[in-house]
Amino acid sequence: MLRGGPQTVGELASNFRASRPAISKHLRLLRSAGLVITQKKGATHICRLNAKPLQAVSLWLREYEVFWGESLRGLKNYVEGTANQKERD
Repeated sequence: MLRGGPQTVGELASNFRASRPAISKHLRLLRSAGLVITQKKGATHICRLNAKPLQAVSLWLREYEVFWGESLRGLKNYVEGTANQKERD
């Protein structure tokens, strides 16, 4: 939801059935992970997405996508080759 732009805690909470304290707890966890930045304006807390930590995760996942893509293609070829061999026998 924060990809669309900054939102107050109240605006975020209004999108969920969970209680406001539960939403605040989730936001605290996201802040501690560096994914959300909160700015206080008066009594209002405005939350913004910090996507930079997600870039590192994305790079890490890409390496595994290549690995698993190759591994799964190899498995598929092996299984299909074994099945074809059994059909000929």
